[in-house]
Amino acid sequence: MRVLVAGATGSVGRQLVPQLVAAGHTVSATTRTPAKLDQLRAAGAEPLVLDGLDGAAVAEAVARAQPEVVVHEMTAIPARINFRQFGQAFATTNKLRTAGLDHLLAAAQAQGVRRVVVQSYAGWPNERTGGPVKTEVDPLDPEPLAPMRDTLDAIRYLEQAVTSAPMAGLVLRYGSLYGPGSSDEFVRLLRRRQLPLIGTGAGVWSFLHVADAAAATVCAVQAGPPGTYNVVDDEPAPVAEWLPVLARATGAKPPLHVPAWLGRLAGGTAAVSIMTQVRGCSNAKAKRELGWQPIWPTWREGFVSGLDRAFPADDPVS
Repeated sequence: MRVLVAGATGSVGRQLVPQLVAAGHTVSATTRTPAKLDQLRAAGAEPLVLDGLDGAAVAEAVARAQPEVVVHEMTAIPARINFRQFGQAFATTNKLRTAGLDHLLAAAQAQGVRRVVVQSYAGWPNERTGGPVKTEVDPLDPEPLAPMRDTLDAIRYLEQAVTSAPMAGLVLRYGSLYGPGSSDEFVRLLRRRQLPLIGTGAGVWSFLHVADAAAATVCAVQAGPPGTYNVVDDEPAPVAEWLPVLARATGAKPPLHVPAWLGRLAGGTAAVSIMTQVRGCSNAKAKRELGWQPIWPTWREGFVSGLDRAFPADDPVS
């Protein structure tokens, strides 16, 4: 199939393009940065420079690529996030999830695209009450913290727009990503002892290796009914459990433990919430309906040997 990947030089896109090419698809891929065109060309794609917030440019790019499937991976998330300024950190990404998505859907409809696959996020957007592991039928947080409200509004908009689009729309809620190109900041903070365990550390996270995010996206491009999917690994876990394991895996000292009030002073309410209140996700639907199986089934093995590898050493894809 002809596939257009919008936002192809992020951590997921860099894994996704070669996987799509390996699966036999003809891939067009966009980047905001002209210097990255050779990277996309080397991966086997037809490269395009694109500002996802320029509606005319998006329409022109989709018309040029003539895709059967469009994949939206456009984000602008900074490597270092100040949780006290959470909304500012995600401001451009929020625009790409709303206005940028609108441009892409309009262009896709105009070109008769039959399928669109869009990146969302699994984890802190979940309702922070009830059981520790949520499915796709559970509600998103009805009362998000003020710093996170605009970002959650953008996620809600994206998911509703995609699942109601006049084509097969699939929303992939990726877990917290790690692996090549997505773990550097975590590692840096841990080694500097700047990523403490806050309060109880009871917040439940669902992780996902970037190679698995790409593999699930390939599955969604090729098959599966429209809808929303949690794309996460097999083991949701509280911060108090996974953070020390990650520290050991990166050669860092054990993380400091600070009370919630001190965490709130240093990192704001968003930092305390993701450390103490958030809920994890089940991947049963993605496995069942997309036919996807994670290459890295849990963060336990992934943290030990997958932070810098696209695939396990014994995997035939490597």
